[in-house]
Amino acid sequence: MDAILAGGPRDGTLFDAEGAALVELDIDGLRHRYIVTNQRHDDHTVYTYDGVIDPKGAQPGTETALPRNP
Repeated sequence: MDAILAGGPRDGTLFDAEGAALVELDIDGLRHRYIVTNQRHDDHTVYTYDGVIDPKGAQPGTETALPRNP
């Protein structure tokens, strides 16, 4: 384990980053994003929480984007 997630639903989780600049986790139908930083914590690279998106195209709590019939 060479990296740690900071913030969000997986705060404090250790994982193998394999040099990734961005980590996306699908949790309960939503995609949570973590971005690499230049910070270190206990010899682990820190990935900070960047937010959540709905892979269907809408933001959480809003209407999912669907085709509209005029």
